[in-house]
Amino acid sequence: MSVEKYLTGSEYKVEKKIDADSQDATKIIAEDQDRTVLFTDLNGGRAVGNLFSTRKKIATALGIDQSDIVKHMIDAIDNPTDTELVSDPEFRYQELPLDLTKLPICKYFPEDGGRYVSSGVIVSEYGGKRNVSFHRMMIMDKDSIAVRLVPRHLYTMYNNAKKDGKELRISICIGARPEVLLAAATSTAYDADEMRIASAMVKKSTGFPLKVGKCDNGLLVPSETDYVLEARITFETAKEGPFVDITGTYDFIRDQPVIKVEKIWACRDPVMQLLLPGGNEHYLFMGLPREPIMFKTVQQAVPRTHNVRLTEGGCCWLNGVVSITKNKEGDGMNAIMAAFTGHPSLKHVIVVDEDIDIFDDRQVEWAVATRFQADRMLRIPGAAGSSLDPSAEGTTWKLGIDATIPLRMDRKLFTKATLD
Repeated sequence: MSVEKYLTGSEYKVEKKIDADSQDATKIIAEDQDRTVLFTDLNGGRAVGNLFSTRKKIATALGIDQSDIVKHMIDAIDNPTDTELVSDPEFRYQELPLDLTKLPICKYFPEDGGRYVSSGVIVSEYGGKRNVSFHRMMIMDKDSIAVRLVPRHLYTMYNNAKKDGKELRISICIGARPEVLLAAATSTAYDADEMRIASAMVKKSTGFPLKVGKCDNGLLVPSETDYVLEARITFETAKEGPFVDITGTYDFIRDQPVIKVEKIWACRDPVMQLLLPGGNEHYLFMGLPREPIMFKTVQQAVPRTHNVRLTEGGCCWLNGVVSITKNKEGDGMNAIMAAFTGHPSLKHVIVVDEDIDIFDDRQVEWAVATRFQADRMLRIPGAAGSSLDPSAEGTTWKLGIDATIPLRMDRKLFTKATLD
C-alpha cells in the first residue's frame, strides 16, 4: 500500500456516504486545499484528496526540505537507478471484479464528460522503450476509458504500435509513491526511463531502490501502488471531455483513444487518490517536474543560480521566480531569457537576489517593489505560448522582470533592517 503510509491520522475524515457524481467530494477537497481529506465511503470505497497538495507535504514524503526538491530531482534525472523486482508486489494482494463504475472515482465538476481518473500514471513499453506518464482518463463504462494523449512519449509509442497493427499494452497505476508521480511528469528524452528516475529518488531517501512487481501482461509497475489496471490502448476512439484543466477552466471535447481494461488489482485496504483538477496538487505535480529543467538551463547562463520556482498563483505553469547571485551586470536579463528557454510555457518570470526567499510571495513582491525599475523589464512579443493559457491567441507576449540589485548600487540601501 502506498497511500496509507502517507496518512498521519490527522486527516479531516468524511464518514458520510459520498455519491461519485454529486461533486460533494470536490466541494470538500476545495474548501481547504492545505488539509488532507480522507473519505471513508466514496462510491463504496476509501479515497483521499489533497494528499500532496503543498510543497511541504511532498518534501516530507521525500524525506527532504522543500527548498531541496529541485536539486533532489536533478540528481535523480542525472543518476537513474535500476529498480528491484519482487515476487510478491503489494498491488497484487487482490483482484477486483472488472467494473470501473464500482471504484471510488468521482466526477469533479458539473460539466465534466464523466468520472475521471486524475492521478493515474500509465506504464507502457514498446520497441524496447518504457514510458511512465500522467494522463487524464474518463470512465466510459465498466471496462472502457477515454484517455487524453497529448503529442509526447506515450502518444509516439501508441502511434508506433498502431503502425505495426498492434494495440499498446499498458498498466494504469493509481496511488503510487510521490517519487513515481514526480518522475512520471518529468520532461525527459524519449530514451530515458522515468521508472529509473523514480528509483533514484527512492534510493536517495531510503537507501533502497524502487520495488516493482510484474503484471500478467508482462509490464513492471511499482509494488507499492493501491490500484493497478491492466489494459490496452485500442484503435477505437471516443469523445473525451470536457474536463477542468490546470488553469481551472474547461478544456474542450476531442476524439481520443479508448482504453480497454482487462484486470483490476488492488493492495490490502486500498485508498483511491483523488487529484483535484485545477487545484494545488494538480499544479505541483505538473509544475514541479518542470523546475529541474528550468534550473539547469538558467544555471548554464548564470552559474550562481540558487533555485527556481513555478508559482501556485500562476498555476505552477505560467509564472515563475528565479534566485541568482550576479557575477556581472546583465546576469538578470540572461536568467530571464534562459528561464523562458528552459520552460517554453512560461509567460512571466521574476529574477531576484539570493537573499529573497522565492517561496515567500511577499518577499518576491517586496523585491519587485523596492529593487525594480521598468527599464529593466524584458518584453517578448509573438512567442509561442502555452495551450493552457486561455488569454493566448496562438502566440503570446512574455514578460521578464529583473528585480536584482544593480551591482553599482550600495547593497545596504536595498536590504531590510534587522536587530542582529
